[in-house]
Order: sequence, then structure tokens, then C-alpha cells
Amino acid sequence: MILLLACGQKYLDHETASATFIDSSGHFVSSQVTGVSRNPYCGYEHQTLSSQERLEEDSLLAAFQWQVPDVGPVPFLKSTDPSSSYFVILNSAALFKVGSQLEVLVHVQDFQRKPKKYGGDYLQARIHSPKLQAGAVGRVVDYQNGFYKVFFTLLWPGKVKVAISLVHPSEGIRVLQHLQEGKPDRVYFKSLFRSGRISETTECNVCLPGGLPLCNFTDLYTGEPWFCFKPKKLPCSSRINHFKGGYLKGLLTAAETAFFQSGVNIKMPINSSGPDWVTVIPRSIKEANNLELFQGSGTFPSGYYYKDQWRPRKFKMRQFNDPDNITECLQRKVVYLFGDSTIRQWFEYLTTFVPDLVEFNLGSPKNVGPFLAVDQKHNILLKYRCHGPPIRFTTVFSNDLRYVANELNGIVGGKNTVVAIAVWSHFSTFPLEVYIRRLRNIRRAVVQLLDRSPKTVVVIRTANAQELGPEVSLFNSDWYNFQLDTVLRKMFSGVGVYLVDAWEMTLAHYLPHKLHPDEVIVKNQLDMFLSFVCPLET
Repeated sequence: MILLLACGQKYLDHETASATFIDSSGHFVSSQVTGVSRNPYCGYEHQTLSSQERLEEDSLLAAFQWQVPDVGPVPFLKSTDPSSSYFVILNSAALFKVGSQLEVLVHVQDFQRKPKKYGGDYLQARIHSPKLQAGAVGRVVDYQNGFYKVFFTLLWPGKVKVAISLVHPSEGIRVLQHLQEGKPDRVYFKSLFRSGRISETTECNVCLPGGLPLCNFTDLYTGEPWFCFKPKKLPCSSRINHFKGGYLKGLLTAAETAFFQSGVNIKMPINSSGPDWVTVIPRSIKEANNLELFQGSGTFPSGYYYKDQWRPRKFKMRQFNDPDNITECLQRKVVYLFGDSTIRQWFEYLTTFVPDLVEFNLGSPKNVGPFLAVDQKHNILLKYRCHGPPIRFTTVFSNDLRYVANELNGIVGGKNTVVAIAVWSHFSTFPLEVYIRRLRNIRRAVVQLLDRSPKTVVVIRTANAQELGPEVSLFNSDWYNFQLDTVLRKMFSGVGVYLVDAWEMTLAHYLPHKLHPDEVIVKNQLDMFLSFVCPLET
């Protein structure tokens, strides 16, 4: 008999401790914070963590106490109104040079045009020059009093505009926090069981409410938990597939629904109360001609667009504009793509753009995989496989439900082996412990792969921003994905992997945000990926 805690445990005791937290730009700040000890989510109290792993998890969880004051129920009229809020460019009359810092003050107000006295809103910020097809993201600091400051590094000369948007008001963030902890089952999954002419479908998830008999599909190697309600007539061994069941409805009260309105307070621009642009002049002719060589100080932002090409600030990126360039880079290589549909886009781009890379029909379900492409003439093998559950795909056969860590353990590696991983979007509805555990397993397998074969190239694709409406916000909000993105970066820091910064590449671009970014952004991601595989000769 398997005993499970019911899903959706709430926060418990408060304790004060010295910890690091992440400001709204993703930067770690050390301070005295009020720590929160959480009830473990479902089977996660059975994890055997080393003291180092426990410390890391506690640090990551403490980091995400998004600073939203507990002010009690707030009526809609007193919530943040992006249309009456405004920003001011500090010292906008000054002459700015390439490399200078630009500071912008944002003041938020409510729908009665009264200043807000507390923070916690989720803002996104960028600078851009439309004629130059240039753009970069800014770093937001929340002063917890209705004022925010945004810091930009000016990375190209010309007229540079500032754009600030409210993704969610702090009142909406409180609702999202509650859903994350209290309704982690708001996306549900199903499996079909079949034996002969008898078939049954039951619900599945990372954990299920106690009381009914369960099939335990917890992975033997990684310990990743997965359960289905046991069919009434069939054995657990008769499971043949996995698929997304659907999304729970009626999650919000009428009052809460008001905080999630398209065209009102989801991803709405905040306007400037004065000029919304500055003029930037080059520092010297040499720097103006070699913009891509300008390093600046620090690593935020990690890069910027110029003439629609991504330019990392600490790395010389190549342009793979011709299919032959890609073929030359990948010849004699085996390329593994593991993860969700955002890295499946890489497979689709490569097989469309490179004519010699021919997809081999494995008879896999459309948009699910696994997929395989071969260039026999140049000895290139390209594989895509989705990650294990939770995954919100249409039908995935049980035999194809494989965990990335286990797949990595089966790779020999070497200088002709390339691995790219994107695991994030399908974890947005769960408490962070679920994602931390998955990344810990993947990281362990990556470290072992690089230990046995140091010349293997391993690339991680980060999360990205996406289009948001009232319903999507409750399941896939940028606020959830921002958390996953920051956990991902922190957990893979110093591991010896390369990072394709899809987060900045979507936020800095002028195109509307999409879960699956448009081709121009995917092309820049692939150029960066291939630049890691085949760096410029130095």
C-alpha cells in the first residue's frame, strides 16, 4: 500500500535567517529575510538529500519569497493600473555614451490614480531602436513602496527608446503564488491501460490524493515520482500511453478574476511622463565599428540585438546563414536534443533549413517524437526526444516516457557528441521542489557525462517569455517561468555547460512573445548553439 500526502500543502512556520533572495530582474541579493519552512509537496519528503543538496534547495526556495506584502484582500480599484502608472528617465537631458548606465524610475498607481504604497508587481523592461532592429533587457529593482528602478546598459549608438510593461500586478502575483502551492494539480494527465479488448483510462500526476489504489510508476534510477489511479479491471503493467488530460476550470473567485484581464493588467505598457528615449553617442570610431567587441562591465544583460542579430557580450557568436556552414560544423557528429517543444523547434529548423539533413520516418506521433534525421554523406545524426512526465503532449507511448538523466547515462560522449537540453515549460504549475529535483537528476547525469568524456559539448536552452491571456496566466505565466529560468541558471552555474539565453532573446526582441518564438529568434538561438559546437578559431 502506498501512502501519499494530499497535494497542495500550504506554507507553515516563519523563521528569520540570513539568506539570498532574487530581485525582480533575477539578481541575487543577500540580506536578512524572513524564511519560510514549507510542508513538503507530496512524495518529496521521502527524498534522501545530502546536506549540500538540502542547503541548495533551502537557498533556492528562500530566494523565491517574492516580496508581496500581506495587506489583506485588495479591491480591483486599488490594484496596480498600468495606464495611470508612469516612468521617468533620470537625467534624460544628459549625453550618454555607448557603455553608459541608464536609470529609469517607475511609479505605479491604482485605478483611482492614487500612488501604490507597496511593491511586488512583475515588470519587464527593455531598450530598443526600431530602425536598427536593436534591443536589450533591463534589470528591475523593487523598492517595496510603489517605486521601481530599472537599470539598462546602453550598448549601441543612436536614438534608444525605453519600454516598460506590467506583466502582472502584485495582487495577481499573490493569486499565482496561492495556485502554485495550493493547486499544483491544475493541469492533470491521463494514461490508457489496455489488455485484449478491455481498456480503461485513469488520471495520473506527480502525486494524487490518497484513498484510492494507485499504480506506482516512480522511476527506479532517478527516483522521479509518477502515479496513476489503478484501473478497476486491469493490472498496472497494461499501461500503453500518457497524455495531457486538461486544465482545471473555475480556479479563481470573481474578485481574483479582475486581476487577470487582457488589455487591462496583463502585459500592458507603462507610459513615460516625459521623453521615453535618449541619444547615445559612440565612445570612439573604433568602438562604433566594432560594436560586437564592446564588453561593458558585468554580464547583465548577457547580450543584445543589433540589425536583428543577437550579440552576446562575453562571446563571439558566428552567423550560420548558409546550410553548408551548418553541415560543415556538424559533420561526423551525433547531436542529441532532449526536452520540450521549444527545443523540438531546433530539430524542425535544422531539418527544414539544411537540405542534406533528411528526417527518417520513425512513425512517431506528430509534435511528440522521438524524431531522427540523418545526413549520410556528411555522417551527421540528429535526434530529438521529449523529457519524461509531467509533459503536456498529446499521446506519448509508455515506452517513450524517458527521463533526460537516464538518456544521458546511456551516452558515451566525446568530441563528436553534442547534447542540448530544454526542460522548463511543463513544470510551471508545480511547486519549485518538483523542478529542483528534476534539474538535480539531470545535472548529476551531465556531470558524470563530462567526467567520462570531457570533450562532449553540453548546451542548456533557458526558458522564454510567452503570450499571456487570463487563462494562460494561471498555468504558464512568465512569472512562473521566470522562477524556473532563474533556478535553472543557478543550478547549472559552474557545471561546464553552455547557455543559450532564450529568456533575454525573447524579451529583447521586438516581436510579440510566443511560447514557440518566431523563426528569426530560433535562428539566433541556433547560431549561438552552433557557435558553442564550432567556435571561431582564436
